[in-house]
Amino acid sequence: MNKIEVNNVTKIFGSHPQQGLKRLKDGEQKSEILEKTGMTVGVNQASFAVKPGEIFVIMGLSGSGKSTLIRLVNRLIEPTGGEVLIDGKDITKMDKNTLIDTRRKKLGMVFQKFGLLPHKTILNNVAYGLELQGISKQEREQRAQDTIKDVGLSGYEDSYPSQLSGGMQQRVGIARALANDTDILLMDEAFSALDPIIRKEMQDELLKIQNKLGKTVLFITHDLDEALKLGDRIAIMKDGRIVQTGTSEEILENPANDYVSNFVKDVDRSKVLEASHVMKKPEVLLSYKDGPRVAVRKMEEAGISSIFVTDKEKNFKGLITIDDAVKAYQNNIPMEEVLMNDNIYSTPPDTPLNDLIGIAADVKYPIVIVEDGKLLGIVSRVSILSGLVLGKEKGEVEST
Repeated sequence: MNKIEVNNVTKIFGSHPQQGLKRLKDGEQKSEILEKTGMTVGVNQASFAVKPGEIFVIMGLSGSGKSTLIRLVNRLIEPTGGEVLIDGKDITKMDKNTLIDTRRKKLGMVFQKFGLLPHKTILNNVAYGLELQGISKQEREQRAQDTIKDVGLSGYEDSYPSQLSGGMQQRVGIARALANDTDILLMDEAFSALDPIIRKEMQDELLKIQNKLGKTVLFITHDLDEALKLGDRIAIMKDGRIVQTGTSEEILENPANDYVSNFVKDVDRSKVLEASHVMKKPEVLLSYKDGPRVAVRKMEEAGISSIFVTDKEKNFKGLITIDDAVKAYQNNIPMEEVLMNDNIYSTPPDTPLNDLIGIAADVKYPIVIVEDGKLLGIVSRVSILSGLVLGKEKGEVEST
């Protein structure tokens, strides 16, 4: 089941929102409704679903409706129409007490402006939500200590917000949300107020925390690079509507319309595409149990001078060259003694191509893509460059 499911949610600001909703359903545009009635369409029949453990990013320019939409998800703003399901339960139909309980137990919120209490220490800021829930002092302080450690702020428990940098204050905001132990984090432009270097550090910190804790994150941003870096999937908004939803690669490769095309045309693809996008299967592989004679035969048949070696479970064991295979065969040397792995660079499939460009230029053999010890594929310098160039050419052709 999806953690969050938003179905045809609409928000119209004005004196007669239901009339505006009817006009929308009758096909009138946002600009027409504003001109005829003075009412503003904040969100227009938005639908999306967020899976457990997913970082789902909603992005758009100022005025696109993204911040209104996240406030509809936790009902800080009342929707005009549609439904919002949290773990299958419609938050729009909850009474006041059930809504408060749901927010406290299921929805952690991280704001752009930090929202810290200046008169409380960092420890007490982080524990504040637990205090509101009536958790005992000993338990809430222990949970606060644990989350402060998770966000890298150990030693600052007795400090006050004014004594911390902007990036550190935002870590406190994240720790406070994590301390409540909610499954879902709602993050509204959480890093927008930070300097670029600190912002990048916080993005990396969020990915590290997510990898450890597996929270479901709904993240709002106006920054495309941030969306592409953080999002497992991305929804792009314009004039209150969601115009495209997909993975970074899907949006880059197949933009839904000219608006999205213009958004992504200047993206540095090397920071978005990953090793898995350009890797290929080796033409031949050698089983670890095979000897050097089989290695020589396979390399001769394939017309190659080296071959990658795996065991029967496809775990990567190394590489053997034709020279070493011949030497081992002629001198009756066990293959494991000539197997090469010290000079072979391996990396996970989600490594950005940007991180591999310099490495590929320096290494003699293709980069090995490995996950949980298993060989998934290989990446050569040619693969990296062609992935970047051909992808760019495709985008240029489609936009002309």
